[in-house]
Amino acid sequence: MPTTAGQDSSGDPFALVAAALADGENGDLCSPLRAAVSMPGAVVSTLGAPMGSQTLCASTRLGAQIDEIQIDLGEGPSWEALRTRHPVTASDLQVDGGARWPGAWAALRELDVGALFAFPLFVSTLGIGSIALYSVTARDLSAADIERMRSLAVVVSAMLLRRALSRLEETDDAAEERRYSRREVHQATGMVAARNGIGVDDALLLLRGHAYGEGRSVREVAADVISRRLDLGL
Repeated sequence: MPTTAGQDSSGDPFALVAAALADGENGDLCSPLRAAVSMPGAVVSTLGAPMGSQTLCASTRLGAQIDEIQIDLGEGPSWEALRTRHPVTASDLQVDGGARWPGAWAALRELDVGALFAFPLFVSTLGIGSIALYSVTARDLSAADIERMRSLAVVVSAMLLRRALSRLEETDDAAEERRYSRREVHQATGMVAARNGIGVDDALLLLRGHAYGEGRSVREVAADVISRRLDLGL
């Protein structure tokens, strides 16, 4: 799981996305995402538990309307992408999607959306939301563009989760965890890192993300990993 911005070049989409996320609420996250694959518009949203359903950014008013329809109806390509953990493509929305999300499809067609692509945001078992790219005309994304967006979605997922976790108020349980159970957390972190071939920082993020999504403490999740009751494989 990438956690760095990649190269420092000002034109690198990974660096631009990381910079936008680091800038917090003032960062323009949608512009670098749409620019990465030369799409007219982008929307980033959180969907469902635990972060709630809300639009984080939209390139245009049309993008905000696209997201509003999906959030209100609880269906659409963004929800499907998050549920399946795979990109969802509708290169000609006037034709594609009626059988899968009939309500959202009818509403989106009224907006004259030509193409809509959704990429899931998730960390291990924790669903976060989606990135949606759209065009007013029908068009395709190349296989290379889809892979680029999948990689960017991994970056966005991890950094949005870190942002959410940093906002959590410290609880008594969290304080106790730091005082008494670091050995177990370290052990579980090492196991998750070895299981997935990732660094310890990313492994700890998986532990914390799972705990956050389940409403449990990191200590409890670590104990389940150590006892092999839980497998946090990517």
